[in-house]
Amino acid sequence: MSDSDPNSGSNPGHDDQLAPIPEELKNQISEFQEKLWKVKITEAVLAGIFGLIISFLIVFIIDRFVATPPLARLGILLAGTSLFAVFAPLMICRWVYGHRREGQLARLIAKKYPQLGDRLLGVVELQDQQESRKSLSPELREAAMAHVTQQAGKKDMSEALPISHYKKLAVGVGLCALLVVVGFYIAPKAGTNALKRWFLPLSDTDRYTFTQLNLSGISDPYIVPYDEPFVLEIPLKENSDERPDAARARYGLQSWLETPLSENGTYLFEFTGQQASDTLTLRAGDAIHKIRIEPEIRPELTDLEAQVELPSYLELEPRLYDLRSGSVTVLSGSKVTLNGSFSRNLAKANGSVTALPSDAPITLPPPGENITTPAKLPELPEPYALKLSVDDDKIITHAIEVDTHDLEIPITWTDVKGLDSPAAFQLKIRSARDEAPLSYLQGIDRQVAILANQTLEFEVVGEDDFGLKELGLIWQGEFTKPSAEEPAKGSLVLKTGAPDLTRLNEMAVFSPKTHEITPQRLVLAAYTQDYLPGRPKVLSEPIVIYILTPDEHAQMLKKKFDRLIGELEDAARREQNNLDINRRLDQKNKPEDLQKENAKKELAAQEDAEDRNAEKLKELAKKMEELFKEAARNETIDQDTMKKMSDTMQNMKELGEQDLPEIEQKLQDSQNEKSTPEKSKKDLKEAIEKQKEALKKMQETIQQANKANENFEASTFVNRLKRAASDESAISGRLISAMTGDTPILGSTPNTDSIDPAHERLLKKLGSQQKSTTSDVRWIQEDLGRFYTRTQKEIHKELFQAMKESQIDIKLEDLQRRIAENGHAFISANQSKELSKQLSEWAKKLEGDKSGGGGGGGGGEGAREEKDFEFMLKVMRMVQTEQDIRARTRSLEQLMRSVELRKARPFELPKSK
Repeated sequence: MSDSDPNSGSNPGHDDQLAPIPEELKNQISEFQEKLWKVKITEAVLAGIFGLIISFLIVFIIDRFVATPPLARLGILLAGTSLFAVFAPLMICRWVYGHRREGQLARLIAKKYPQLGDRLLGVVELQDQQESRKSLSPELREAAMAHVTQQAGKKDMSEALPISHYKKLAVGVGLCALLVVVGFYIAPKAGTNALKRWFLPLSDTDRYTFTQLNLSGISDPYIVPYDEPFVLEIPLKENSDERPDAARARYGLQSWLETPLSENGTYLFEFTGQQASDTLTLRAGDAIHKIRIEPEIRPELTDLEAQVELPSYLELEPRLYDLRSGSVTVLSGSKVTLNGSFSRNLAKANGSVTALPSDAPITLPPPGENITTPAKLPELPEPYALKLSVDDDKIITHAIEVDTHDLEIPITWTDVKGLDSPAAFQLKIRSARDEAPLSYLQGIDRQVAILANQTLEFEVVGEDDFGLKELGLIWQGEFTKPSAEEPAKGSLVLKTGAPDLTRLNEMAVFSPKTHEITPQRLVLAAYTQDYLPGRPKVLSEPIVIYILTPDEHAQMLKKKFDRLIGELEDAARREQNNLDINRRLDQKNKPEDLQKENAKKELAAQEDAEDRNAEKLKELAKKMEELFKEAARNETIDQDTMKKMSDTMQNMKELGEQDLPEIEQKLQDSQNEKSTPEKSKKDLKEAIEKQKEALKKMQETIQQANKANENFEASTFVNRLKRAASDESAISGRLISAMTGDTPILGSTPNTDSIDPAHERLLKKLGSQQKSTTSDVRWIQEDLGRFYTRTQKEIHKELFQAMKESQIDIKLEDLQRRIAENGHAFISANQSKELSKQLSEWAKKLEGDKSGGGGGGGGGEGAREEKDFEFMLKVMRMVQTEQDIRARTRSLEQLMRSVELRKARPFELPKSK
């Protein structure tokens, strides 16, 4: 576009002109803008700095009294930084970016100078207008701008600036900065701490106090024992600036507790037991702390078991024992592992193992010896820590080896909340040794006499604290008379056990005939063995079994029969005495007197006496029955003797079960209050009559028993003579064997060095046996004389005279002396043989007369009874024989089982006690 052509340009027909603001006016506006920006930017910066300093001072000041909470510190920091981060940018945005153009500045000036501001705003608008020359004269616009410039030059534009507070802000910032400097100067640690807590509000930086308490050992919450007094120990830190003389604490809303500072710089608070959780407030100087207290029940041991691994030789599985009682007894050599459960998870557990002194007495020197050094106790193993591991609420220990000492194991624990056990759990492990097993025999007397063909049945029992290996019998025989045989010796395995069997029992069936044991004295015992290595078999208390010959058995029965007849005679005397009393009662009392109290008491006493005598007769009948059964086993006892014994037994039964009870009933009827006096008198008389009959029957029974006893005794003379003859024959045989052996006994003198020790023992034994035989023959002779005096039988008189005339007792004594001196061994053997022959002849003579005198006619009632009894006796003996055969069969089966068991486990002879 050309200035010479007003119609040229984009708008044909128009002459567009722009009128810029005069340079002078423009400079004035720019100067105003610069001042405005400086003031407002200064205000914004000062306001931001003031906010930061003020927020820091707020935290600093509050921390001097209480610990500013993290959220509060965060709010204060945000509020302080907001002046810098929010308010200052907004001010700058408003006053700097909002006042960049002339029009914005003109409007701000108009607030102070309205007319000038409006004209300046008009000038600003005119400079941007585009007009043609026809519509507006450029000259007029320039004139107007010049006029406004002239007026603006007359005004101080700086007065149009908004009210400024930067000076106050500067003063405030200066004062706050001064306070900060003073605070840092006075308490640099507090200032630094406050700065850190202000700048990092959410950090765990503790508030700085001049009084520094060491709370490192106090957890939050702090766990204390439920309803138990507790102590809180709060020490001061070494770098504490202040050390107050006292501190205070309060549990919840309870009263304050005050405690002084101890010498070691600690405050010690003692609180009573608490049950509810609460906050404990602690004050010391400027330090204030709040601790959350939670009472908790102490952790308790709920279950404790011991797994005991027994010594390997027992071959047993481990056992479990409940240890809540605090003690357990285990076998020496065992290993014990403890397993415990608790009411809460544990943090740690501790224990120790201490060996206790043994209760065994100290061995002192024998009396009379000086004690040169004091007796020493056995050395104890050193205590050691128990190795254990914790797994939540359980503990398990390593294996504890138990020797011969008892062990004491205190165990303590601490749970995850820091609470300890109420007290150390004292566990005691007692060491027990493997005791020797026991064995005993049941169902048999300590002394038993039987025939060789009889069988004994009894129970054998073995017991042990742990397993039993074997149970059996062992026996050793001894001849009471000379014999060329060897005494019996043997054993029997009854049962084998197992490591877990502590009791073995077995019914033993012992038959001398099965084991080929001849008549002799036999000592029998049970034995058992446990699993302890090296321990021998242990014997029970022995029993003595006398295995008798038929004649010895008959003599034994004769002695029992003698005692039984004596008891029967006592019963007869008591019955006679009762009869006498009843007759006196009948004589001195009239019928009406029997109804009186005194008479009734006497009758009642007589009734009781009759009852006692009846019970005694029942008892005698049972003994007689047992004796009869035993006699039936011995076939050397003749039928006539057995018949009399049977009749005696039957009469005893009738007396005890029928006759005497009838007398008792009549005496009871005589006391009946419902009876008339005449009836009572009649009952008493009937009782007396029946008593007379019973007494007569008892006397007849005694006579019958005496006759049976005489037969018994007569038959025993034959057996006794035979036995004496056998003993003499055995002595002769032993002497002949000694003379014909490798080392003949001839010429040896006893009690000298020239005699062989074996011969010396033999002579002593034969001398003792000869002495016994001499005594037996002398007793036979004396008994024979007394028996003849009672019976007046001719055969016994002849035999007594023959023994007396032969002077056999003197010959036997002479033989005894010769054997002891060993001067005439050959003569002694011959003489012993001759005497044996003489005794045998006398026995045959007496035996041949046993059946004499008795025939009697046949066909009567008595003959039939004899035949019936003979048949009954045969049947009875057949039954006994059958029972013996069955018993010996069981004994043989037991022997076979024993052989099989012994093959599996070789037998070792147990040592006797």
